[in-house]
Amino acid sequence: MKLSGLLLAVYQQYCIEGDPVKQTLHANKRRSLLYAIPALAVMAAIFLLSSRTGDEINHFLPWFQKLFPAMSSFDWGHFMAYFVLALAFDYGFGTRADSWSMKILIVALCGLYGLTDEYHQSLVGGRTPDLQDIRNDCIGGAIAMAVTAIPAVRRRWRKITS
Repeated sequence: MKLSGLLLAVYQQYCIEGDPVKQTLHANKRRSLLYAIPALAVMAAIFLLSSRTGDEINHFLPWFQKLFPAMSSFDWGHFMAYFVLALAFDYGFGTRADSWSMKILIVALCGLYGLTDEYHQSLVGGRTPDLQDIRNDCIGGAIAMAVTAIPAVRRRWRKITS
């Protein structure tokens, strides 16, 4: 065993295992990293969908329009994707996301990721960036946060996600 591994083992045994506060902090750090996985998965799905060329998107659009007749473009898709992303961020932040400042931060994160998504689309053939899409991304995130702010919904959401 290397010296660094030995030092880590000693540190964990005597400094973390012997102190309940440090145990909790250490467990929370691991927990917070695990709780970020859903948000990262949604972001990866959005990235993969944004990597599709214009021809590939136009191939799937008629199928979506049959499934959702009121849909005339992928604006609805942006709204739903970022609604889910906001919920994933909320899940990752846990009860810290119950404050309005954190809800605003989550909507801002959705908008920022939407901005990077539109830049990414500008690099894909047959796709162009659209400010309307960023607006729809933020609306999706904001509505998700507004829904989770309703006390009855928040209680049920926290019960499901904890």
